[in-house]
Amino acid sequence: MRIAMWSGPRNLSTAMMYAFGNRADFAVWDEPFYAPYLKATGLDHPMRDEIIATHETDPQIVAKRCIDTIPAQKPHLYMKHMPHHMIDGFPLDWAKDCVHVHLIRHPARVIASYGAKRDEMTLEDIGFQQQAALYDKIGGLVIDSADIRADPEGMLRKLCDAIDLPFDPAMLHWNAGPREADGVWAKHWYNAVHRSTGFAGVEGPVPKLATAQEKMRHLAMPHYEKLAKRKL
Repeated sequence: MRIAMWSGPRNLSTAMMYAFGNRADFAVWDEPFYAPYLKATGLDHPMRDEIIATHETDPQIVAKRCIDTIPAQKPHLYMKHMPHHMIDGFPLDWAKDCVHVHLIRHPARVIASYGAKRDEMTLEDIGFQQQAALYDKIGGLVIDSADIRADPEGMLRKLCDAIDLPFDPAMLHWNAGPREADGVWAKHWYNAVHRSTGFAGVEGPVPKLATAQEKMRHLAMPHYEKLAKRKL
């Protein structure tokens, strides 16, 4: 099984990667197309130069690796992808035999969390419209990060049942600290998840946003709500 888990940033996506990576039967891959995306777009993201220097930047080579032999000869592969990394011209044929899951989170929470790590952001940076468009193209399952945080075992069991994968309790807890599979960008983005040993509990109230961020939330909400209607 090759799982393509699609989500925007700041969306429980790294914790989900750690959950699957804690299974003995899964290898994981952290944002395969991030370096090609940065090189192709010229965008100035945190650690841009180091990311491009460390990771493969040719999207054709990355796409081929998505269907190559699974690392460490594990039975299954979990790939953490971001839909906004799949810009025009990047291959998507590698995805035809994948199990697709779309991880979503309320836009206000994403915007508040992303803004704490990066001073500037656009709607394109958080990927809601790209995720909705990708769902229309490839389909798949939808799961909400809030539901996972509220009931990790229950929701992961539902997800595993939906993709015909036996549930493994190892998905619920992991050791604190970085992982070998982390992208080099982990030093900037993964501080909180590196301190974690499992999924955090229920989040508090939806955060209030500044005026400019509130406009972005308003634009993102229809895309989030569209997918939320289809969630497990």
